[in-house]
Amino acid sequence: MLTVYSWPTPNGHKVHVMLEECGLQLGRDWEAVPVNIGAGDQFKPEFLAISPNNKIPAMVDPHGPDGKPIALFESGAILLYLAAKTGQFLPQTDRLKFQVLQWLMFQMGGVGPMIGQTHHFRQYAPEKIEYAINRYTNETRRLYGVMNKQLESSRFMACDEYTIADIAIFPWLRNWENHGIDWADYPYLKKWFNLIAARPAVQRGVKVLADLRRPITDDKARDILFGKTQYQKR
Repeated sequence: MLTVYSWPTPNGHKVHVMLEECGLQLGRDWEAVPVNIGAGDQFKPEFLAISPNNKIPAMVDPHGPDGKPIALFESGAILLYLAAKTGQFLPQTDRLKFQVLQWLMFQMGGVGPMIGQTHHFRQYAPEKIEYAINRYTNETRRLYGVMNKQLESSRFMACDEYTIADIAIFPWLRNWENHGIDWADYPYLKKWFNLIAARPAVQRGVKVLADLRRPITDDKARDILFGKTQYQKR
């Protein structure tokens, strides 16, 4: 059984959705071990042993490529691993494969980091910094525009097949209201979003651990996530 160490965040849900899309059933083929990032579980030695960057998700497969256990961190790497392991959601031809990989990298290098900063400064920052809010909100809107343009001529994000690129990007757009987004400005992206949201495996994946998440309202959790605790030497 695969063990996924996770929390109900966009990066966590990427892996939850991928597992469900691959036909791997929670409780039968994989288990979800909660890592409460607001309580500091990500800094425990046993978690750092498999995720040295103290970020979720991480995964352990007892039957790795050589038959031995393998531990993985970084959600993009886990998606690629599961695609290779199951033979699903990553095309085999070089042309389509690299089309998918470039949009996966687009999520990892752009959508995730920029939307994460937008969400932070609009929702969590202890003071409203107008420059930061405008900077990241405008960049988020630009990225939404890039995706909307791509979907004018493509059914899914990378090509006309549903792939790990779609699985990687979708969870990051679920809080679009908090990103300062008006869907009317991105009709093709909105159509794609609704298409992905209607998939049964996606609906199952985003429910994993979701009942454990609570709003970040206390100073201790803020310090763990955004303050000095995050930067302590370990």
